[in-house]
Amino acid sequence: MTAPSQLFDLTGKTALVTGASSGLGVTFAGALAEAGANVVLAARREDRLKEVAESIRSAGGQAEPVPCDVTDPGSTDAAVAAAVERFGGLDIVVANAGVVAEGGAMPERMPPETFTESIQVNIAGTFFTCQAAARHMLAAGGGSIVTLGSVAGVAGAINTPAAYSASKAAIINLTRHLAVQWADRGVRVNALAPGWFPSEMTERILELPAWRERCEDQAAMRRLGEPEELVGPLLLLVSDAGSYMTGQVIMVDGGASASIGAAPYSDELYAIHAAMPGGAGERITPSAG
Repeated sequence: MTAPSQLFDLTGKTALVTGASSGLGVTFAGALAEAGANVVLAARREDRLKEVAESIRSAGGQAEPVPCDVTDPGSTDAAVAAAVERFGGLDIVVANAGVVAEGGAMPERMPPETFTESIQVNIAGTFFTCQAAARHMLAAGGGSIVTLGSVAGVAGAINTPAAYSASKAAIINLTRHLAVQWADRGVRVNALAPGWFPSEMTERILELPAWRERCEDQAAMRRLGEPEELVGPLLLLVSDAGSYMTGQVIMVDGGASASIGAAPYSDELYAIHAAMPGGAGERITPSAG
């Protein structure tokens, strides 16, 4: 029987993390490196990638920055090829890259291009990343892929960005589909579904007291998550500790998805949306006349 301390050990493994230039991607990359993995950092902002890589190296880890646009299949293929060339293989992929393009726009006023951007980055980008990784992993005999869902992808929530929510729901089902497609050849595919966590993506909205309070109230634990609280679930999914897990979605949301009902939406919160440029955050309501 493998010792518990060894189940989570990633020594000798190689991991690729997309969206690794900021936010949760930085947390994921650092955690994988600390667990012993060689880490390939992929994102569009090469200068930020180099900073993250240097931070990992300074802590004694191995990291390689690779520019990558997940909406371009050629770019995700190149990132996988770079990992194989630099470290001799690819065992773990965290498909973390994502956007909330529509911000606080109301669905009835959302510009078509912002809906399309969320779908292209979040759904297509996740698929292209998984596909590029699987081509190598299937031929090599195995690997672990983790996608990023969200609590927003499991149910409707008042004024949660519509395109983002739809894309995260699609990612969850894509994860299940790929898991059953590839399980017989040793490739596991699972999803992490975070609730509200501070990150570069959420920092501006969480600076608003009314919005932060609402986010805290949505969780049964009545607080935001800390990025480090995603590390344990991530390591479970990518390591031998989760060797019999595939097609699963791990909710890390402080109990938000366990509740029934919706908290009221205040005038103060609607005023935050109304500040969106071009009136995109204003609701269309029946005329008073």
